[in-house]
Amino acid sequence: MNESFNLLHTLSGTIFDVLPIAVIIFGFQFLVIRRPIPNIRKVLLGFVYVLLGLAFFLDGLEIALFPMGKLMAQQLTAPAFIYGKVGEAIVAIRWQDYLYVYLFAATIGFSTTVAEPSLLAVAIKAQEVSGGAISIWGLRIAVALGVGFGIALGTFRIVSGTPLHYYIIVGYIVVIIQTFFAPRSIIALAYDSGGVTTSTVTVPLVAALGLGLASTVPGRSTLLDGFGLIAFASLFPMITVMGYAQISQWQARRDRQKQIRTGG
Repeated sequence: MNESFNLLHTLSGTIFDVLPIAVIIFGFQFLVIRRPIPNIRKVLLGFVYVLLGLAFFLDGLEIALFPMGKLMAQQLTAPAFIYGKVGEAIVAIRWQDYLYVYLFAATIGFSTTVAEPSLLAVAIKAQEVSGGAISIWGLRIAVALGVGFGIALGTFRIVSGTPLHYYIIVGYIVVIIQTFFAPRSIIALAYDSGGVTTSTVTVPLVAALGLGLASTVPGRSTLLDGFGLIAFASLFPMITVMGYAQISQWQARRDRQKQIRTGG
């Protein structure tokens, strides 16, 4: 009974969120463009599918994925698991003791990014407009690697207590340098890839991990250190996507030179 009520609550919230989008689309269509919508029945049926799909998706995350991710973060960052001590003061924090935390952060960042609906939508469109030159899985894996590495580095920052802005400044310097050397066709897509990762699936789990880690590491502030992982999740996919394009370009150039030398 409680699950049914939660689903209805999620569905009503989804309708409320999607309604402004529908009003704008239909309003411009009828008031500005002043033309009927082709296949209006299919369009309306599609909106119904979107509403039901989002409601089931969000409710499923709340029931299963979010609690499990939060529990894993709390258990992995608990001093009793890391140090094997309960009720004893921790004199010094060693970043090496949190290796399982970094591993969990990398894997959870990778897996949630692969499952991110917004990234899948961008990857499908990128494959369509590029004529297949950009593969769906190639883009998704490149972005997921960037998110996994970024979140792992972000958890290391929390454990080590180093300032956030150092990492962000260096990261964007790398992005700027890559922009001059990466293929022009991939730059805009790489920049967008950093934004689409911070969506429905990734953000709650990553935020829970950061807050859980900051609340259990001695000497860390949940407000100052608990947030910031989302910035890493947005930054490093730009680096990995442009790096993926640069490696592909280098490999293609190498294959062409090899064909020329062999007379193929």
